[in-house]
Amino acid sequence: MSIKLTMKEPFSKSKFLSVRFRGYFDLIRPFTLVAPLFVSMFIMFASLVYNDRFADFPNWWITVGQASLTLVFLNAASNALNQATDAEADMISKPYRPIPRGIVKPEEAQSIAYIFYLFALLRAVTINVWFGIFVFLIMIFTVTYSLPPRMKRFLFINQLWIAVPRGLLGILASWSVFGDPMQKEPLVIGTIAFLFFTGAMTTKDIVDSEADKRTGTRTLINTFGTKKAALISLPFMFLPFALVPLLVHYSILSYYFLPLTIFTITSLIVFYLLIKESENKLLENVYAWSFMYVEYLFFAIGFTFLIIFGEMGRLTFLS
Repeated sequence: MSIKLTMKEPFSKSKFLSVRFRGYFDLIRPFTLVAPLFVSMFIMFASLVYNDRFADFPNWWITVGQASLTLVFLNAASNALNQATDAEADMISKPYRPIPRGIVKPEEAQSIAYIFYLFALLRAVTINVWFGIFVFLIMIFTVTYSLPPRMKRFLFINQLWIAVPRGLLGILASWSVFGDPMQKEPLVIGTIAFLFFTGAMTTKDIVDSEADKRTGTRTLINTFGTKKAALISLPFMFLPFALVPLLVHYSILSYYFLPLTIFTITSLIVFYLLIKESENKLLENVYAWSFMYVEYLFFAIGFTFLIIFGEMGRLTFLS
């Protein structure tokens, strides 16, 4: 029997992949690791170009690979810990996951999470001090999101508790590999990412609405309903990109970042998909959630290419 590729039916037997291995594989939720991997790589390269550190890092691609994989392990640890502590809710809304199916025990998932956290932290401090600090801060946010005081339970705060590490701290950590994270570019772009995630993370709560309510977690979706939650989230997704021309006007961002305003359109698409509540048949959430991750990836790609072409143009002008 060939293995099914959907996350909702992940444990069909296959001569190439055991049920237990597939359980561990799904525990780290691979799809959610794609965006952090490539976003971090692109932001690191943008920092390398902007700060002209090629001479200091002749083997820069090795550093990029090591640092980005560190962030992937950090995200994988967070995913495993979240599933371990959400076992009760997952029995209701996501019974296909490895813990509700009995493939992986919650204690195993927590052990895997702690091993990944330790590996990520130890690896991070070998990159540089700033990177180690940001990885530690991200770890604090993700651990306290799932474990006591379990910030996931609290309305509005749960949105911020994801947006800070995934948006702001993730960008600053990536930039710090080759540059100063206190430069205005990473601070502004990180703030834009933070605001975007503050709204966009509403997309993940649709399928968990009833389970969250029954297990004591308040979200925008199960408190206000999908449409009101989408309207509350829209300004956070739309305005950060709509305000880019204003940031350029006041010289907070360079003129070559103006094309980032195009992400107002993609944010409106996320908003539309959020209201539609269309369930993704391949992945484990709605289409708005999937599209949100794609938008974030292309935002990082766009930022990096604008840095490259903008700096090339500036240097040509100066010469």
